[in-house]
Amino acid sequence: MATIDLQKKTVKIVLEKKNLVKVTARVGLVLDITGSMRNLYKNGTVQRVVERILAMAAQFDDDGVLDVWVYDNEFSRLKPVTERDFEGYVNRIILENDLVHKFGRNDEPPVMKDVLKKYLEEEPSQDPAYIVFINDGGCKKSIKPLIERSAKYPIFWQFVGIGNGNFDFLRTLDTMEGRVVDNANFFHIDDIDQISDDKLYDALLTEFPIWLKEAREKGILKEAEPKAPTNSSPDKKQGFWNRVFGR
Repeated sequence: MATIDLQKKTVKIVLEKKNLVKVTARVGLVLDITGSMRNLYKNGTVQRVVERILAMAAQFDDDGVLDVWVYDNEFSRLKPVTERDFEGYVNRIILENDLVHKFGRNDEPPVMKDVLKKYLEEEPSQDPAYIVFINDGGCKKSIKPLIERSAKYPIFWQFVGIGNGNFDFLRTLDTMEGRVVDNANFFHIDDIDQISDDKLYDALLTEFPIWLKEAREKGILKEAEPKAPTNSSPDKKQGFWNRVFGR
């Protein structure tokens, strides 16, 4: 617990530096669990990643919950993690869980669709969703339309490449056209265990403030208003993916 308390203090310092202290955001973590990630799960690296991102969620989100997904050629939406149960989370919830498909090939679009489903259909909110997406290379170009179409919604995708894989497509995110705002960022770390907490959090939050400003200017993010009645949920008849893709 001492380590995560220190990480939370580091996050707070970075938030203050970037004028994000008053921002409330839901935080999600998507973890690559393809075969090339096996050693990082076994040696505790992924557990440490979960803890470091949980520290962000504890500062950004009033309930301190970090939503977690893993994916290879299938995906699993996992039990969220909190400060009460983060110890041993990766072993307990992922590695020892036979229902979680693991160490196959990568297929990003299905898990990204489920992220959108959760935050836009199942749990719509005026608070933005900030998604940290860990990938060790070879991300499919077919995520492009999902990023483009989700630009009109309050979701920011922060992709993090780890290791020495191929990140050519992810490096094009900042120049991707056809979006109302730039809603995605990418940076690469050779060894995520070797980067300090302050440098990691600074990198993770480099473009998020820019997106927040642009999203407010475009009306994607609005000032908080009284909660609408429960029967005012999105029109199910229209169809969720029809709304996302504007059909």
